Amino acid sequence: MPPEELDRTLTALPLRVGTYVPDDLLEDWFAPGTGMNPVSAEALKAAEAYGRRFECEFKYYPERQEGVFWKWVPAI
Repeated sequence: MPPEELDRTLTALPLRVGTYVPDDLLEDWFAPGTGMNPVSAEALKAAEAYGRRFECEFKYYPERQEGVFWKWVPAI
């Protein structure tokens, strides 16, 4: 389970600004016990669903070994 600080961060996140989470924390927070290297599909799916709760997109970058949450820009 992600810490409450991440909830508050994503709630307050300005548009087009990202919050970066290393892959070991993605596993610990979103799918503990599923293993790593690579990050489990369960963790990535749970992180994506978590981000949507805060109107954030989520993408995992394996080459950087981190996931990114960011607020999208509403269509104009």
